[in-house]
Amino acid sequence: MIYTDTRDNSVKVDFKTAVMNGMNSASGGLYIPTSFPKLDSSLLSKDPAPSFRDVAFNMAKPYVEGEIPDNDLAAIIQDAYPFQPKIVPLDNTSYVLELFHGPTCAFKDFGARFMARVMSYFNRSEATPLHILVATSGDTGSAVGSAFHNVPGLDVTILYPDGKISAIQEKQLSTFTGNVRALKVKGTFDDCQKLVKTAFTDNELRSKLRLSSANSINIARLLPQGFYYMYAALTTRNRCKIDNKISDPAIIMVVPSGNFGNLTSGLIAREMGAPITGFVAATNTNRTIPDWIATGDYNARPSVETYANAMDVGAPSNYERIKAMYNLDEVRGLFASYWLDNNGIIEAIKACHQNTGYIIDPHGAIAYKAWKDIKDGKLEELVNGKKNDFNKPGLTPSVPDWADKVLSKKAIGIALETASPAKFGSTVTDAIGREPPMPARLEEIMRLPDNAIPMDNDYGKFKDWLIENL
Repeated sequence: MIYTDTRDNSVKVDFKTAVMNGMNSASGGLYIPTSFPKLDSSLLSKDPAPSFRDVAFNMAKPYVEGEIPDNDLAAIIQDAYPFQPKIVPLDNTSYVLELFHGPTCAFKDFGARFMARVMSYFNRSEATPLHILVATSGDTGSAVGSAFHNVPGLDVTILYPDGKISAIQEKQLSTFTGNVRALKVKGTFDDCQKLVKTAFTDNELRSKLRLSSANSINIARLLPQGFYYMYAALTTRNRCKIDNKISDPAIIMVVPSGNFGNLTSGLIAREMGAPITGFVAATNTNRTIPDWIATGDYNARPSVETYANAMDVGAPSNYERIKAMYNLDEVRGLFASYWLDNNGIIEAIKACHQNTGYIIDPHGAIAYKAWKDIKDGKLEELVNGKKNDFNKPGLTPSVPDWADKVLSKKAIGIALETASPAKFGSTVTDAIGREPPMPARLEEIMRLPDNAIPMDNDYGKFKDWLIENL
């Protein structure tokens, strides 16, 4: 497989180069495959649907062909995934895809664990460690830290915005030791991301340290997140014959979105043959992408703090990949877009619990409410000519090509539940009046000492620290 660059399509590199570099330091662009091979029709039509690991192996194989032999790839998949996603029905046309059953209780375990093992595989013959820099708005850092902890030949530095993530999320970041450490930056997630991106384009720094990324700017984290889209779409399509008697449902993936890596992974799965009809880009007050879909103007902006903090991103990196894959008309045909403010998030958590008994986290709650509004008439209002104000919470004024499937009751929605609600206990408690259950693996982390290192939002100081300490 050949990989090119979102900013320079003359670039042609192999998988190893794309993974180990993270991004193209010459252009600042992100790596993307030059093609998306379709899975074999026999796998796509299998009933019962293939297992999650079978899906993962078959999806990964064409992207690593010639660089990772099948036996080694199978071992990477086996080691990365001692857990799998779970599909939970809420009603006969609504499902939740639970992605929090990994070690850090967040969807990013799926990408980070695959990426860590691939990087370790490629770094076996190197004399010096590969230094991973990662910015996080909440869950990325803990997933990456957990995935890379004590992995030979790899070293990880995590940057997170001081005071702008939940207490449990911070504890998951601040307690690492050994080859993983966290810097708490006086600023926002966008500031953290800018520090990391600047480091990657700093030739002097790169001459001293071998650097790579573990954010969704790294293709090795993006591709494996596609595994659960394919698995969920195939599994849900088959069970719909029993759940709702829809033999060929239009599957709509409703995706909580911040940096838009997760949604881009879904687009890749769809290109590879996943029976996904469309997507809902569901976000918080940081609504850069919904505004772009509504108006045609992309305006990155400073992020603002919300209850769904993992989506507090004002300049989503993966906009570049989406734009490289589709033009705006194609995006509008494929996507609906939706956003909620903090009051809406609380009401969505409460409504989900009251209507279904399901306890959902703030990010998944936006997805739940987006699909509920869509199937309960808000999309039909748009089809009939209502002009929603994109500056107000809710469904933004763009009608996707799949609207008729919703109106004719041929569509089902899968809302991605990206993190355990226990990671946002105070917000969930405010909404439903009681604390969500706490997984044992999170309880253990809360008892560990904090080791986070304070860092100013200053690239010069950050660079000096890297050179002095790494």
